[in-house]
Amino acid sequence: MQFFPTIGLEIHAELKTDSKMFCGCVNAPDKASVNTHTCPVCLAHPGTLPVINQEAVEQVLRVGTAVNGKIAAFTEFDRKNYFYPDIPKGYQISQYKYPLVSGGKIGPVDITRIHLEEDTARSTHGQSTSLVDFNRAGVPLMELVTEPVIHDAQTAVSFARDLRLLLKYLHASDANLEKGEMRIEANISIAPEGEDLGTKVEVKNLNSFKAVEGAILYEIKRHEEVLTTGGTIVQETRGWDENKQKTFSQRLKEDSHDYRYFPDPDLPKLQLDEIPRFAKVELQRTLPELPWEKRVRYEKLGLHEQQTDLLVSNQALGSLFESTLERLASDSHAPLVANYITSDVVGAVTLADYNGTPAEDLNAEQFAVLIQMIVDKKVSSRGAKDTLQLWLHDQTDPQKLADTHNLLQISDTGALEGTVKKIVDDNASVAQEYRNGKDAALQFLVGQGMKATRGAADPQLLRELLVKELR
Repeated sequence: MQFFPTIGLEIHAELKTDSKMFCGCVNAPDKASVNTHTCPVCLAHPGTLPVINQEAVEQVLRVGTAVNGKIAAFTEFDRKNYFYPDIPKGYQISQYKYPLVSGGKIGPVDITRIHLEEDTARSTHGQSTSLVDFNRAGVPLMELVTEPVIHDAQTAVSFARDLRLLLKYLHASDANLEKGEMRIEANISIAPEGEDLGTKVEVKNLNSFKAVEGAILYEIKRHEEVLTTGGTIVQETRGWDENKQKTFSQRLKEDSHDYRYFPDPDLPKLQLDEIPRFAKVELQRTLPELPWEKRVRYEKLGLHEQQTDLLVSNQALGSLFESTLERLASDSHAPLVANYITSDVVGAVTLADYNGTPAEDLNAEQFAVLIQMIVDKKVSSRGAKDTLQLWLHDQTDPQKLADTHNLLQISDTGALEGTVKKIVDDNASVAQEYRNGKDAALQFLVGQGMKATRGAADPQLLRELLVKELR
């Protein structure tokens, strides 16, 4: 029997705000000693009252605008009731009926909703004890839920990557999966083609794109094996074991009524359409060029797909590309700039033993000088690569570096004539082969000339002088 998988994603991302979601504590859970960024509000002491973080609301609305979602006219916060040791209140302030954003799309994947809630504390489990750090309790947490319209693991991973990139472009979140700043949950079901959705299983807290792909592929295979042998899929929550590359059962899946949602009586209801700064046109003004918009522009500049993907996904290299092109004042040089960044620059800065300038600190003005030297043929291809390697370690004027290390291209006829005569004399048999009609012999002699000048000779001029000498 042929089965058809259906996948939906729930993605949480910690937002980059100065303070937590409902109190004034610093939002920096990883940059302080444990349990120091806390207060009576985020520790849920009796008699305390939460206050909504306006910056967090705006961040979510900007994300919603970027994905072309519908901004809510009215919204409210709800209490989501469930007990867990790292939830100090015994409930989580979240949103249920009235999310901040409805709808939207990234690539081929439709979005159901984007809402705002508070993060939990962080538990650390030992052999006989469990410790809780409340620095993360109350950190603003955006949750995005997709429609169940994904049908393979690759599309799911692609969507998660694009969302992470968007959050970084908007400076809404660092979205570091390893630190738990972005957590992905996959809802997976399979059914025979043409039938309704099968029983859904949720795999929680996937902290890498590799884990997302592995968990989805494993669950699809597990579901198929259960159903083909006459078994029944249990609606449950499962975890992912990275070492065993398999999922494991955690608990039966709760339904929304299990959480007993009700509006939080301590927080005001928000009429967003009465707040001018939350109008969609105002939110659109705050958006930078989005990743998918940048991809289209780069393709029009003549960049290859792999170059485009690298420059869009790596913001440090993308910034170097943009700033360099701006200083050159000509889009016609875009492919040349991209070639050197995506091959020589990235090749150097990603080496394990690289001890030069970090990519985000590279001087675009100096890099533009080097590119202009290439355009003006002041350095050969070999000379440009050698100058670039020197420049990556010593952020000084590339022109001076090339001059100091004798890397400037020799374009003076007089300076090359002696070298040409010596090459012909030292390779008399090859020279005779050329005179006898073997054109490939000339290329050998050009290579010898380039070697003798350490790549500094103008290859075209060198060829012309060799042809003249060989007559």
